[in-house]
Order: sequence, then structure tokens, then C-alpha cells
Amino acid sequence: MFRIVKFDILLRYIALATVAISIAIYSLVREEWFPELSLFKVITISSVVSTLLVMMLFTTFFSRKVWTVIGIFDRSLFPDLNGTWEGEIILEDDSSLQVRAVIRQSLLVTQIDMHGETTKSITLETTPTIEQGQKKLYYVYRSTPKNPKWSSYNGSTLFDIRNINGEQGKTVELSGHYYTDRKTIGRVRIHQVCTDSNKDVSFY
Repeated sequence: MFRIVKFDILLRYIALATVAISIAIYSLVREEWFPELSLFKVITISSVVSTLLVMMLFTTFFSRKVWTVIGIFDRSLFPDLNGTWEGEIILEDDSSLQVRAVIRQSLLVTQIDMHGETTKSITLETTPTIEQGQKKLYYVYRSTPKNPKWSSYNGSTLFDIRNINGEQGKTVELSGHYYTDRKTIGRVRIHQVCTDSNKDVSFY
């Protein structure tokens, strides 16, 4: 299964960074404050540094910074989808419904909350993938209709991830066909309007 980052390489870099930062801290502390500081203390320092690096890297704020920097040099990297999205769902009868979504993504997890005027969906499972060089996102969800008399249902979509020219310049679009366990099909298309994933996009 494809992952956004290759963890074997990531852990290797964390290990190297831990050693380098620990030696730098040890040298600075010994030079400026404690000349008799034992080299054995490097082990303690490296443990603290390693813990902090891992904690920082797996928080959304720091991981997105690293993501941005690496993306400058590696265009094949899976895109950062965090943000607020808008678009439409096209039903079987060719009618359409306006939808809004929030995507919260880290190096390990992608969550999509999609809201329409008559229903809202939560994520059951997402899997980023690259097929023949094309970035895609498998999305399995549960929808809850606004009308309490209607039962909830599950569905799935395979999103194509594309860069398009929008009203505010280049933006990212997710589009794909959906299938539900109610035997309905259709198409959903949303585009990113901003990178803030804390906005309220609910209709009700």
C-alpha cells in the first residue's frame, strides 16, 4: 500500500538528525556552561531530542511545514490536501447538489467531512495511492440524511487528484464516481478554496 511518506527513509533521517542535534547541544552546553559534562550525557540528550522530533513531525502543524519544503524539491510527492473545499454532487438524473467539505490530513491519516443541504458524511477509511503516475484517493464514507426518517448509508469514491485553473489561480480538484450500498451512483467534484481546515462548512 502506498504511503504519503516512506517511513524507512523518514526514520533514517530522524536518526541522523537526532545524532547531529544531540552532539551540537552537547558541544554548546559543554563549551558555554559545563566544561566537565560527561559524554555519557549525549545519550540522555539524544533520547530527548529524538522524542521531540517524532512528536513534532507527527503533529499537523510541523508535518505540513516539512511537507511544503520537501514538495519544492520533489514534485512527485503526494499533495497536501488540508483545507476547505466546495463543489457539487451530480446524481443519476443529472440533477446536482452543492456540497462543502473539510479535509484534515497528516502523514498518517486523511479525514474528509462532506456536507450537503440534505446529508452529511464522515470518513470510514481513506487510502492515498499513485496509479501509473496519477495521484488518487480512495474514500469510504457513511452518510447521514437530514431527514431522520431516512436511514444512513455507506458509499465509496475513487478520487482523481488534479491541478486546475480556478477563479483564484491554480487550485486542486478531487473528482470521481461514487457508489453506495443503496445501489445509487453519481459523480462528485470538489475544489480547494483555502488551506484552513478549521472552518465550519455545515449546512445544518
